[in-house]
Amino acid sequence: MCGIFAYMNYRVPRTRKEIFETLIKGLQRLEYRGYDSAGVAIDGHNNEVKERHIQLVKKRGNVKALDEELYKQDSMDLKMEFETHFGIAHTRWATHGVPNAVNSHPQRSDKGNEFVVIHNGIITNYKDLRKFLESKGYEFESETDTETIAKLIKYVFDNRETEDITFSTLVERVIQQLEGAFALVFKSIHYPGEAVATRRGSPLLIGVRSKYKLSTEQIPILYRTRNFENVKNICKTRMKRLDSSTCLHAVGDKAVEFFFASDASAIIEHTNRVIFLEDDDIAAVADGKLSIHRVKRSASDDPSRAIQTLQMELQQIMKGNFSAFMQKEIFEQPESVFNTMRGRVNFETNTVLLGGLKDHLKEIRRCRRLIVIGCGTSYHAAVATRQVLEELTELPVMVELASDFLDRNTPVFRDDVCFFISQSGETADTLLALRYCKDRRALTVGVTNTVGSSISRETDCGVHINAGPEIGVASTKVAPPTCAPKSTLQQERGRQGVVRVGAWCCASSHVSHRLPFAPALPESPFYPQAYTSQFISLVMFGLMMSEDRISLQNRRQEIIRGLRSLPGLIKEVLSLDEKIHDLALELYTQRSLLVMGRGYNYATCLEGALKIKEITYMHSEGILAGELKHGPLALIDKQMPIIMVIMKDPCFAKCQNALQQITARQGRPIILCSRDDTESSKFAYKTIELPHTVDCLQGILSVIPLQLLSFHLAVLRGYDVDFPRNLAKSVTVE
Repeated sequence: MCGIFAYMNYRVPRTRKEIFETLIKGLQRLEYRGYDSAGVAIDGHNNEVKERHIQLVKKRGNVKALDEELYKQDSMDLKMEFETHFGIAHTRWATHGVPNAVNSHPQRSDKGNEFVVIHNGIITNYKDLRKFLESKGYEFESETDTETIAKLIKYVFDNRETEDITFSTLVERVIQQLEGAFALVFKSIHYPGEAVATRRGSPLLIGVRSKYKLSTEQIPILYRTRNFENVKNICKTRMKRLDSSTCLHAVGDKAVEFFFASDASAIIEHTNRVIFLEDDDIAAVADGKLSIHRVKRSASDDPSRAIQTLQMELQQIMKGNFSAFMQKEIFEQPESVFNTMRGRVNFETNTVLLGGLKDHLKEIRRCRRLIVIGCGTSYHAAVATRQVLEELTELPVMVELASDFLDRNTPVFRDDVCFFISQSGETADTLLALRYCKDRRALTVGVTNTVGSSISRETDCGVHINAGPEIGVASTKVAPPTCAPKSTLQQERGRQGVVRVGAWCCASSHVSHRLPFAPALPESPFYPQAYTSQFISLVMFGLMMSEDRISLQNRRQEIIRGLRSLPGLIKEVLSLDEKIHDLALELYTQRSLLVMGRGYNYATCLEGALKIKEITYMHSEGILAGELKHGPLALIDKQMPIIMVIMKDPCFAKCQNALQQITARQGRPIILCSRDDTESSKFAYKTIELPHTVDCLQGILSVIPLQLLSFHLAVLRGYDVDFPRNLAKSVTVE
């Protein structure tokens, strides 16, 4: 996930070196989010040069490399002092284009750097905008979607109706043309000492610091008036409205500083007083005055934005109130699940669009079979969704462990479609399986979280799971921390239940390998969000494939309703954490643990057992309940800890049969079951009651208690859950 940081000093003298240091420190606080390159934009003129211009410095690699590059800029006087200055900085996580200096942010409007912009998010209609701008003579130099924004604001400026058009008006016009998710901060030579920031679907906040009294604690929202005769009148009227009652500033036009960031961790050491922007807010700072604008008014709009006081320290912001990053990632799954669906599932029209696959959809529908290949957690996500994929696509689905697939020299044909699932995109066995299938001319599809990885480069097309870079290694999710006062989920769902953001397409052959740098914080190998996000990505593929099947419409609508309610249900499951901790107190001294189920929840057992093995070093085995009589029953006695996953689904009666066999042999099963399941409770030693959802999504809810259990077991056994032994996030050797 990209990181945004910007700093404005108004009537606060700062040397260029001090400005550099502030910007670099802000980027360092964002390093833990993961990134592949970084850049800054500042005023570049010196005292002897009157012409104002913007200096861009961008570098592939880590922030330290950028810092070193800044001091190599001989053309800039580091001692030069600015009473008022606005600088922007960015760490980039590649989504469009190879990681290099040209594709890094800030992106510029032209060779004269008239407008520069930093961006967090994905613009889904950037190709259409780029074609339009190219037809108007604008030349592009990068592969990014962000450059389109920089060129678009230049186009709007070049075609302005009046000379005194405001910076915020330009941005208003730009964002009305954008589709997708974004947080944007703009800087321009035409508006020196001014800043404009806006967001939609990506977090952005503004910190304010002044030793003088501020004009207000509540910044009223200014709405665009539609009744003016022309733009010139709009601009004049708007400027008149920017007074002490409508803007935030230091009383008496005194010194004030503003900090813009995508994460509170970059601001907290400067100030704890912040304003959280809402979707489609446009924040403008001019002459030391901060105003907030919106294009449209709705009945649900809050009429103002309040200055809030952050109570947390820097380390708390990054790790929150959690004791480990692994725990934090587990609890962020409502947001990561939503991010995976964001912009792809339209809950109003019951449609699903994965942009990276749409051009290949006809070919996929004509295929003979689907082969889904992965390792570890990725393999389990494939097992979890095999049944629903077969149901929705009406195609045979083979699920393969990459190493075994290669060992067997599995026959693959030109009319097969092969999916390769890998969080890192660099898993060695999966990559070899990909090349094996490409040699046999099958259509290859990548499902990864790392744009620019080997799998994303070498597949014909693909899906980016949109969950952000991981802090942990053992897979559970893929989501970055958010900084908004209410969750991103709440903010997004307030916008008619739909946020449009593009699917990632990994068909580009020119994207080179990227290395995420995250030195600021330790990386836990437990990676909870990968499983749930990969799970949902595959379900969305099935929904997109079945859109034209009339006989499946009721089933599709049932699943889409389940997806819509999923983030809220995950929160309900997470509320069981204390009960699961109490269960861990009983189990942490055990040497072995069996987890069993069948149907949709067999994969839950495999994944839960894997998590327990990975971080607790306790032997754990996921067992298919239908195989109980074929060996595993010999292990059952009153000493053996057993967890059973029994849900109200088509396998319920068969699971009850397995439960009877276990209790008949003095087994004491701990049962994960539905809240209304009184039948299973009669035979349980203990129960964990979970909310019910559609059968094919139940595995997402039932795996979370096992994630929590593995965390608590590891802590109680005295292990560092963020540093399990012998594990890595990206398995790049066989």
